[in-house]
Amino acid sequence: MSRITNTFIKLKEKNKKALIPYITAGDPHPDLTLSMMHALVDSGADMIELGIPFSDPMADGPTIQRASERALAHHVGLSHVFKMVKAFREKDTQTPIILMGYANPIEAIGAEAFVERAKTADVDGIITVDYPPEECMQFTKLLKEKNIDSIFLLSPTSELNRVKLIIEQASGFLYYVSLKGVTGAANIDIEQVKSKVGMIRELTDLPIGVGFGVRDAATAKEVAKISDAVVVGSRMVQEIENSNQENLIQNISKLMQELREAVN
Repeated sequence: MSRITNTFIKLKEKNKKALIPYITAGDPHPDLTLSMMHALVDSGADMIELGIPFSDPMADGPTIQRASERALAHHVGLSHVFKMVKAFREKDTQTPIILMGYANPIEAIGAEAFVERAKTADVDGIITVDYPPEECMQFTKLLKEKNIDSIFLLSPTSELNRVKLIIEQASGFLYYVSLKGVTGAANIDIEQVKSKVGMIRELTDLPIGVGFGVRDAATAKEVAKISDAVVVGSRMVQEIENSNQENLIQNISKLMQELREAVN
């Protein structure tokens, strides 16, 4: 059983929902990422989605694009991300870490090498935005062999046949994109999300997380009522962007605590 699955089981026993913040590795500086990860857990995160910096993050809006640019300015690449996760594990062996990124860095080193390095670093799940389910069955198989979850995105426009295809390959949880467009693009239509999540639940027992539009505690509270996990990306990165080195940890911890209280 993966850490991700085990976390969802434990939360369900407590009648709680998962809270998953997203940060980009190396933003605003690689020396701060590890402290931020631990601070997020201490403030209520159940898992962490750690973004792999990429020059063309097509699914991400301006806020997370700028985060990638800041990380890349410090030359943060895949090797650094793996080192960060490995360093995190020296203190925290329980919190699931999910890497979120794009196919190009994986293809650059090869799928087998990527999966092997992810396993060595003790990564729990992988989200690869631009690996369509029709083309990544071998990659998913490699991850499964290493007990690393393959987490796929579902969107408001995902048709039934495609949802079924994704469910066949997915593990850990399903990530429902709550809006059309890039991260942080619009306000969530809760009723639309509720309807779509309900349809997905009829097809699978996998937990369902919702993200891409959770802007504040009030939205997080509403999303938590209809999902198993709330993912907060652009809002968290915005807090990082608006902070300086002196108040960064304090600011993200405060936001995390507000979100935790709302989700509970």
